[in-house]
Amino acid sequence: MNTHELPMILFTVLAQLCVGAFIVLGVMQLVASLRHDRQTVERLTEPVVYAIGPAMVLGLAASTLHMNDITNTLNVFRNVDSSWLSREIVFGMAFAGLGFAFALMQWFSIATIRLRQVVAGLTAVAGVALIWSMSQIYYSLTAVPAWNTPVVPVHFFATTIMLGALAAGCALMATAMVRHRRQPRAAKAVPPAGGTPGVGPVPTGDGGSRAAAVATAVRTRVSLINAPTTDTEWTLTTRTVQWLALTSAAVGVLVLVSYPLHVSALAAEGAAESAAVFSGAFFVTRLVLLGIAAVVLALFTYRTAGDTLKDRPHLLTGLMTAAFVLAFVAEIMGRSLHYDSMIRIGI
Repeated sequence: MNTHELPMILFTVLAQLCVGAFIVLGVMQLVASLRHDRQTVERLTEPVVYAIGPAMVLGLAASTLHMNDITNTLNVFRNVDSSWLSREIVFGMAFAGLGFAFALMQWFSIATIRLRQVVAGLTAVAGVALIWSMSQIYYSLTAVPAWNTPVVPVHFFATTIMLGALAAGCALMATAMVRHRRQPRAAKAVPPAGGTPGVGPVPTGDGGSRAAAVATAVRTRVSLINAPTTDTEWTLTTRTVQWLALTSAAVGVLVLVSYPLHVSALAAEGAAESAAVFSGAFFVTRLVLLGIAAVVLALFTYRTAGDTLKDRPHLLTGLMTAAFVLAFVAEIMGRSLHYDSMIRIGI
């Protein structure tokens, strides 16, 4: 395990997870909106939006551990026109800032739905730009054969989609579990017809009154989000989980197939030392975990989701969680191998 690059390993994987989850949520919302009303769709997607923020903050915090002087971050704006690293930081800040703004707008029902969708779209664009910039930092280094290959952006976007899909699935099932446990006592928290309400504006006044109003509003909002799942919402949830499982399985197969091609290309280019990095027990363990998580568990999750009852979500939740955890560990290991392969030639 490459502990020296651990901050960057955590940052890149967590950032890709967050971007992937946000994009997956956007796709979920668009597809679900074709057949379901806004209330049902938002009940499906909203809880996942609020789970992305903490992961992104953790990733950004981890990245700062890689800097000798965090104040040097301010210098990145001087080189946006020529440096992929500067672009990565700028787009990372844009994704985090826009995502936070979108979450606030959703929570407090600020502005129109159309404007919120615009902010969400800009957040997704910033996220894609972040992942592309991140991959180009390595791809642009011609002296490092293992990085100067299309496999790098392919793997970065594969991590984005696979972990994003599994994270979204975990959030859906965690929400389903919370709603299931509240079932006997939360009937009064079911949102009224006509859309999921926000908490509305916070009354002005002295600090104590405003704090109390905010606390009450937050408790009300949480109660509405965690209100019992309806049959329609459960059907939509299980179908979504099935598609997320299939997506992660397809991406996992793509990554598994890409490795032999990558190693063969490195060997053909005379970069035998770089190719040797992708061998041994650590590499094999990474492949095994990826295969179990993204393929075996994902396909089993797909089958289980179709038979799971609303009042018995435990097995499906466990499967999705196990798939996500194993996939996350596998991608951490894969990113460690990525940094291990930084072997220069020609200089």
